[in-house]
Amino acid sequence: MTTVATPEVTNPATSRIEAGGISLADIAKAHDVRFLLATFVDMTGKPCAKLVPLEAAEELENGSMGFAGYAAGLIGQKPQDPDLVAMPDLASFTPVPFIREGLAIIHCDPHVDGKPWPYAPRVILKNTLARLADKGIQAKIGAEVEYFLVTKNPDGTLSTADANDDSPRPCYDARGVTRMYEHLTSISEAMNSLGWGNYANDHEDAAGQFEQNFNYADALTTADRVVTLRYILNILAEQRGMTVTFMPKPFMDRTGTGLHLHLSLWSGPEPLFPGENDPKGLGLSELAYSFIGGLLQHAPALQAFLAPTVNSYKRTGATTSSSGATWSPRKASFGGNDRTHMIRVPDNKRIELRSGDGSANPYLAIATAIEAGMDGVGTNIDPGLPSAPGESRADAHKLPATLLHAVEALREDPVVLASLSCDEEIGRYYAAAKEEEFLTWHNQVSDWEIRNYLTSI
Repeated sequence: MTTVATPEVTNPATSRIEAGGISLADIAKAHDVRFLLATFVDMTGKPCAKLVPLEAAEELENGSMGFAGYAAGLIGQKPQDPDLVAMPDLASFTPVPFIREGLAIIHCDPHVDGKPWPYAPRVILKNTLARLADKGIQAKIGAEVEYFLVTKNPDGTLSTADANDDSPRPCYDARGVTRMYEHLTSISEAMNSLGWGNYANDHEDAAGQFEQNFNYADALTTADRVVTLRYILNILAEQRGMTVTFMPKPFMDRTGTGLHLHLSLWSGPEPLFPGENDPKGLGLSELAYSFIGGLLQHAPALQAFLAPTVNSYKRTGATTSSSGATWSPRKASFGGNDRTHMIRVPDNKRIELRSGDGSANPYLAIATAIEAGMDGVGTNIDPGLPSAPGESRADAHKLPATLLHAVEALREDPVVLASLSCDEEIGRYYAAAKEEEFLTWHNQVSDWEIRNYLTSI
């Protein structure tokens, strides 16, 4: 639950700069890197990689590293399709010696037959940002990465990794932070060594739940950093005998895990969201309000990307938690510095989109949010007056009750359906996969059904 916006911090090793004539091998040697984790994610956000020795860096850079796309995951390929070829983005080079000495991550754009693959999430986001750049606009994004630290019990249930972390209201608990000092400080030091500007590490609202914040940056850099941070958290926690989970609702009675996105639009060095003499009272420009209007208008369909799992809707559908609040919106509302809304406006330079959860793919979540917001700008949607604290307008969209409802909303929204590389077919592919995910879950017989129906008649 971050409350401040902090400036982006750059680092010569990891900032998004033009690589010029420097080769990937040269960059690796300069950082004493011996192996490269050539990484991309599928549509679910699963990280896929090949471990490439320095001696093969030239082959990687020249497009010789092929992946069987169908085996990699949900990325728009069939078993008979040609390879996905991982093309590294040299500006994303990230040494991770705190994981393994001599290792670096480099984010890649999957290509097929020499062209960027339009189903690949990183390619989708880059396509959205290119369209934004054609309008002379850049997006800057901050992300709040929440997670649970758990252990698996022999019977398959989960327990909080810290057995003493059992308070119903543990948010910001100094003792809980101190008990997890080694874990939290190792992650903080890792982020700061990369120039991300970690500025806060706190215990979140549920027992076992934490958040570690870093500075905002351009949209692609932030999405890469979310993927990288999830990987770092997983590996370093595992080394301490814990499991990190970004599952939205791993515990029925506790607050769920969000991925809150702070969005702002810029024209060069000038922020586009601040406005003067704002009659609505939030200090925003007409462009900012239209952007908000687009997000609210397309909110039901956006949830297919912001809350993309069956489990997501256990979080958004919750009415309470042990702490007394869910911190999860149920309607598409906006207001000032009020965390009950889908869109919070903490200041006049940014908005916080709060309906995303820990299972969201950051590339797809950011891309679709930008596309929805820019549709609002293009059609001059007026979101109306901000809602009062804890309230929403009577005509505000209700957010989908289940993943299947979100899929149906996606199929009925031509703007969001076509927001993935400007291709409705990709949107339909994603919707079909998510419908299958829902039905696969729905076909399972649960303990609840046995308890309620076994002898009910």
